[in-house]
Amino acid sequence: MKPLFLALAAAPAAFVLPFTLPAVAQQAAPSDLNQVNAYIRAVTTMTADFAQTDRNGQTLTGQLTIKQPGKIRFQYQKGVPLLIVGDGKALTMIDYEVRQVQRWPIGNSPLGALLDPTKDLSKFGKVVPSGDPSILSVQARDPKRPEFGTITMVFKRDAGSPAGLQLYGWVALDSQNNRTSVRLTNQRYGVPVADSAFRWIDPRPKGRSAG
Repeated sequence: MKPLFLALAAAPAAFVLPFTLPAVAQQAAPSDLNQVNAYIRAVTTMTADFAQTDRNGQTLTGQLTIKQPGKIRFQYQKGVPLLIVGDGKALTMIDYEVRQVQRWPIGNSPLGALLDPTKDLSKFGKVVPSGDPSILSVQARDPKRPEFGTITMVFKRDAGSPAGLQLYGWVALDSQNNRTSVRLTNQRYGVPVADSAFRWIDPRPKGRSAG
């Protein structure tokens, strides 16, 4: 399950976005990066539906919940025995089918760029041209820690959303070259989210509630 988790830690896997992201990134205009920084800092909570498709063509859906700083939950559709939770420090994947729990620091995955409002994208972010002026794509990668992978966040310009941007999804490449992506719909910002949403039940023998 480790390769799957690493992919999901970056983003739920391989949903094909309705445009192709060029492989070569260009240095972002400061205003673009500042706008993305402002978006990440403006989002206190968010919920959205997500769809993920792996490289074998399997599609899963579920609900994403974010609460800054650092808390995230991927709740999968009924019948999928996986749960991914970030508690502000680490990402945890719980596989209830095989009763396994795996845990990684959030900062060790590309997802950290989306979940850490203190990060300055101007230091490690680049714009990826999309060919559509309504789309802003920013690739984030720490050149000093390439093992943490790369994430390309895809935004739609939307005056009614935080900092004028709507998070549409992201595409990630982990250290093992697993390309993953996610598409979001029904985004809602500023909704009440209890901290209990980021707790989970430990399925391991003699386990206990965690969170």
